[in-house]
Amino acid sequence: MKRPEPIKGFRNFVTKHRPIIKEVVRETTSGGIIFRHSKTNGQVEILLISDAKNRWTIPKGHVEPGEEPKQTAEREIQEETGLQEMKVYNWLGKVHFRYRRGQTLVLMTMHIYLVQGLGETDVLNPEDWLTDIRWIPAQEAVDKIAYDDIGKLMLLGMKRIRDNKM
Repeated sequence: MKRPEPIKGFRNFVTKHRPIIKEVVRETTSGGIIFRHSKTNGQVEILLISDAKNRWTIPKGHVEPGEEPKQTAEREIQEETGLQEMKVYNWLGKVHFRYRRGQTLVLMTMHIYLVQGLGETDVLNPEDWLTDIRWIPAQEAVDKIAYDDIGKLMLLGMKRIRDNKM
């Protein structure tokens, strides 16, 4: 029995639109769920950024050689938001995800810390590539966050704040 021919053009479509992965790399990033207490009502607010694709997320970035993830979280928060005064508390956990970068499959591990914004938290100086940055009431921030795994760690952070176990 003769096998049927593949759908004409299917191979061309697959190779044209989804290049073959030629390498797999592991990368590590670190960031923070940044909170403050509102000056008007004492409610917990979370600082979220909107990335170049208009997705709400947290400030984060690549861990540099010789740098600890906790140091990276603080550095990246300062660079991306302009927030200079903060206290980095507990490590909340890590998130694993993967994505394609051309012909490379990137396996990402992101460390996330609970961070309290201190000092003049209304004075922010976001990097140019961000489309928005704002303090959002915690419950609303959980709904806005584009990534479920970060949202789960945000809930854990809110519980630690509520229980005063930072």
